[in-house]
Formats: sequence, structure tokens, C-alpha cells
Amino acid sequence: MSFFENTRKPVGLGGKLMVAMMNLGHSPVARWGLRFLRLAPNAKVLDCGCGGGANIKRLLKKCPHGVVKGIDYSPVSVEKARKLNRTAIQEGRCAVLQGSVADMAFEDSYFDAATAFETVYFWPDLPRCFREVRRTLKPGGTILICNESNGDTDKDERWTQIIGGMTIYKDIELKACLEQAGFHEVQIRKKKKWLCVTARK
Repeated sequence: MSFFENTRKPVGLGGKLMVAMMNLGHSPVARWGLRFLRLAPNAKVLDCGCGGGANIKRLLKKCPHGVVKGIDYSPVSVEKARKLNRTAIQEGRCAVLQGSVADMAFEDSYFDAATAFETVYFWPDLPRCFREVRRTLKPGGTILICNESNGDTDKDERWTQIIGGMTIYKDIELKACLEQAGFHEVQIRKKKKWLCVTARK
């Protein structure tokens, strides 16, 4: 297994390093993307494919009286995310679960918003995952997808060759999948090669 395979499902020591690097490396794109998410101070937010938990921490800051839950299918990521947000977890404002976005244990219409930073590349059956996220959102709730690669250049292809199971989506593909899953008001924003997509339930 190559070191880059660890981006998909971090395991072992290489995985721990990768999760730490992802927490640092993805922060500029995440900070940019979060500007497009309006959240009430008491919002309930789900971070899908939460990785090492850096964005959970940012979301908790954005919603000082809210609740942020994260899900990731890598035990290494879950462990790191729990450590990073230990205080909020003890306060009952945060929970990090191990599992798949395609089949989540969260109740219907619970969250005000859901985020997916640098993660939809690895989701199996994208429309199914989006339907599952939609199920957990309140009516009018928002999904925010933020990717560092927007698929507009052939350069992006090299990552999909290095990392197994990775697909880089163009904005129109994400829009189509979201609409297929029942989302509407899809908005697309780009900056350099970054891509941010929001949609409402």
C-alpha cells in the first residue's frame, strides 16, 4: 500500500502521519469554503468524512452553542478527531462516529447543515451517499462540499492514478448527483482550482 493510499482510509503509522498532514494541508481550502456556510450559534452540524477533526473544531467555533458530529470510516481518523475535540466531546457538544456516509446511524431531519471537505472523491455511489446525508438534514438544511481539485484540468488525473478508489468530480457532475438525490438551489463557487458547492434540502 502506498503512502498516498492513506488519504482514502488512513491506517497505521503512515495513516497517523497522513491524518496530521491533512489537518494542516487542507486548512486554507476549508477556511475559504466555510465562508459560504451560514450557521446559527446553536446549529447542529454533521461533518462527513471528518478525517482528523480539524473542521469539526472550526465548526464548533462557528456554532458556540451548537452540536457538531463527525463520521469517518477510518479508525485512525476517528481516534485523532476525538483527541482533537476531546473537550467538546466531554461537554456533550461533539461526537465522532466510525462508519460509512452511505449508511449512517443519525436520525432523520436532525442536522441544520452537513459538510464534506476533501472527501466526496472516495464516496462509493455518490447519489446514494447524498440521499443519506439529505435524510439526516432538516427541511431547508444545507450541504456544503469543498474540494481542493475541481476536475477542470488534466493534472487532477494523476491523483486518481496514485490513489485507488478516488474520483475527482467536476462541478456539473456534483450538481447532477445532488439534484438526483433531491437537493435544490445548487450553488457553485470556484477559486483557483478549488471548488465549493452548496445545496439545500
